Order: sequence, then C-alpha cells, then structure tokens
Amino acid sequence: MNPIKISTAQFEHKSGDKSYNLAVIGQLAKSAAQAGSAVIAFHECSITGYTFARKLSKAQMLDLAEFIPEGPSVMKLTAIARQYDIVVLAGLFEKDQDDNLFKAYVCVDKNGLVAKHRKLHPFINKYVKAGDSYCVFDLHGWKCGILICYDNNIIENVRATRLLGADIIFMPHVTMCTPSTRPGAGFVDPKLWANREADPTSLRLEFDGMKGRAWLMKWLPARAYDNGIYVVFSNPIGMDDDQLKNGCSMMIDPFGDILAECRSFEDSFVTATLTPEKLEQAGGNRYIKARRPDLYRDIIGQAHQSEQKVVWLDAE
Repeated sequence: MNPIKISTAQFEHKSGDKSYNLAVIGQLAKSAAQAGSAVIAFHECSITGYTFARKLSKAQMLDLAEFIPEGPSVMKLTAIARQYDIVVLAGLFEKDQDDNLFKAYVCVDKNGLVAKHRKLHPFINKYVKAGDSYCVFDLHGWKCGILICYDNNIIENVRATRLLGADIIFMPHVTMCTPSTRPGAGFVDPKLWANREADPTSLRLEFDGMKGRAWLMKWLPARAYDNGIYVVFSNPIGMDDDQLKNGCSMMIDPFGDILAECRSFEDSFVTATLTPEKLEQAGGNRYIKARRPDLYRDIIGQAHQSEQKVVWLDAE
C-alpha cells in the first residue's frame, strides 16, 4: 500500500434540502481535491439532513429517501467525484423496491458506486430498518470499512470490521450535545450558535466540554488504538433541525493519536496523510494477533435480546 491523503469535512446542513447540501459537498470536495486529497468524507445523512426525520411519516420518509445507486443524489455525487477526481463518501436515507427504508452511507468515485453501508443500529425514525451486514471494500489499495454513528458505540462492530480486513474505518456521525444518563451531557443552547461571532468562547467551552468533545475523547481514540486502525470521523457543525452539533471532524491513527481535526465554526475540512507503516507498528496489530477466540467465542456469540434506548429522543 502507498500513503493516501484523506480529508474529513463538516458543514451545517439544511434539513431536507438535498440541492443545498450537495452544493456544499461539491464545493468542499473541490477544495479538498485542489489541496491534493484523494478522498473526502462527510457526515451521516449529510445529503438529506438528519434529526428532522424523527418527525416524518412513512410516506414523507419514502419521499425523502432514494434508490441506490440509481437515485439522483448518488448520480450527483458521482458527477462531483468525476469532475474533481476525488472519492466522495456521504450519507442519505435509502429506500428499496418494497418500500423498506434504511440509513445509508455511500462511497463513490468517478465511475459510480464503490460501496454502501446500511446502518446497523438506526433509531431516528421508527420506519427505518436495520442493516444486516458489514461493509469492507478496496480504495486506492487500502481496505476500508464503514460504520455509521451508533454502530461504532457497539465495540463488536468495529472489531468485526477490522477482522474482515479494514485498515481504515469511516465513521460518519451526527452526535454529541444531546441528553444522556451520563453526567455532564445535554443540549447546547442554540443562542450560543447565533452569538458565535460576538462570543466564541462560551460556545467553544460547551462544544469542548462533557456535552461534546470531552465525551468523544473517552472512546473514539480507543476504537482506533485497540484495533490498530485509522479512523475517519465526520460530524456536522451548527444547527441540525432544532439541535446544535459541534463538529470535531477528525482523523485518528492506529496509535490513537489525532492526525487532524476541524476546529472552525465554519464549513470546513482537514486533511492528513495515512501511511501503512503505522498499521504494523501499532499495539492494536499485536493485540489482534494475540487473540484467543477459543476462550470467548461462545460468550460473545451467545443469544441476546438487543435493546436500544436513546434518551434524547424521549427528551422532547
């Protein structure tokens, strides 16, 4: 494998406004390509918007969702990838011929769809079904995987994707700044966002504290370190429906160190060069080889009734 230059982006999407969101994706992809990046990744539902979908009926969701790969948004992403010669990853709601709905994240290059992942643990809308498989694919000689938001909080998903060969896992999110049973969690007041130019300090303190980045740092670097992988994390900045998101889009290396992070309140991206040597040097590579699945195969794989409670959905 050769080194690869990847960008991760963040922007303030508009709910349900695909044309606007795709235009921003196009502009950021253009800038990243001009900076020499081979790949740019955007957040979960970056094409459609996210949190507003909690209020939509099935008919409204079907109207918002698209077929993949023949839908217009994937076609537009492909046109962006072709125009700027850059691989683009972005998210949207998907529907199939039987009117099933999924939360999807796609990777496209100039020739079209490269990979698609359906979120394994969706919850934003009761009509969205769960995906049932992992996604590992080749990208410029690297093995890559995709896990969407809550998928990454279940550690088995990250380990499974790694064991299937992924050296880079794209982790698109819409997260942080929501209520939880965790001490210090909660919404961030949208008034701080409106006043961000006059008082950036108060907003940054909220974004970087336990409501936001401080929580992220408790677990995200560990996913990279424990599995010896590169993590490409993307998250929106600004208002998502009536909720405020804090960005922090970043890339983390197999040592769990941050290579680059978006720290602006503006629509932006950062870029880093990923090198294959770290994959071999990292402790996670040794841990993978030292596993003894005979000890825990039946424990991890035993029957289990899955439960998922998302506190902020109940907080309205």
